[in-house]
Amino acid sequence: MLMILFAGSIFFPGLFLLLKRCLKRIPGLRWSEGDAVIVSARLVSSIQALMASTAGYVIATSCNDIIEDQHWLTSSYILFAVPYFVYDIYAMYMCYWYKLRVKGHEADCGAKPLGTALSSYLRREFLMVLHHVVMVTICFPVSVFWRQGKGDYFQGVMFLAELSTPSVCLGKILIQYKQQHTLLHKVNGGLMLVTFFICRVLLFPYLYYAYGRYASIPFYMVPFSVPWQCNLGASLLMAPQVYWFCLICRGAFRLFAGTSRSRPPPPAPLSKGDPDGKA
Repeated sequence: MLMILFAGSIFFPGLFLLLKRCLKRIPGLRWSEGDAVIVSARLVSSIQALMASTAGYVIATSCNDIIEDQHWLTSSYILFAVPYFVYDIYAMYMCYWYKLRVKGHEADCGAKPLGTALSSYLRREFLMVLHHVVMVTICFPVSVFWRQGKGDYFQGVMFLAELSTPSVCLGKILIQYKQQHTLLHKVNGGLMLVTFFICRVLLFPYLYYAYGRYASIPFYMVPFSVPWQCNLGASLLMAPQVYWFCLICRGAFRLFAGTSRSRPPPPAPLSKGDPDGKA
């Protein structure tokens, strides 16, 4: 157990440092420190997401009995991924720090780096930081100890929620470098909207539906048939996903509405009185 935790504690920060070093030194790139930090953090998040999604697929497809069947990868990947959430709080802060400098707010990240930039970061990213803290302090012990080896299928399906992360990270990179006008940003925005809705918003309703089929009870009766802790945990985890999805929808609306408004109006037809008009 401790060895897996230690491996995760080395892997994610080490991968971040390796990617940052490569982006700064590869000929043809040689990005600045700030650019390398921001992109490296997004790449690490995407790699973790792909690893979690792969683990989730293996676990979910290996469990015939969604309650009793177990897979060794479930607890192992939870232990391996826990250090990621601790590392990511720091990585998000570093991204915020360099974005402040790019915007010209050197005073926020120079004279009082901890008092000003850190408090500003915590205010701006409070929900995301809280989500990471809850994952480490509550979801980790619940998933490893409280479940007592049951429900690996559900844990595997929850890993699949990370499928939406790569498109979210790519979208943030494109916005950071003002590429909102590109076709890639629009295609990625549509993909992000679909994957986030399916993998995160519909996640818990699907888990309730799966349990209802397993227990042969109607879907609307499932909340009354499971422990209250399950309902509370599902509600607390789903609430920020719905909030973030609403933000994504609002951003998508602005993107595509802005695109339609920016199109030039069609040319007016020439009348007979126009210089180039034809009689």
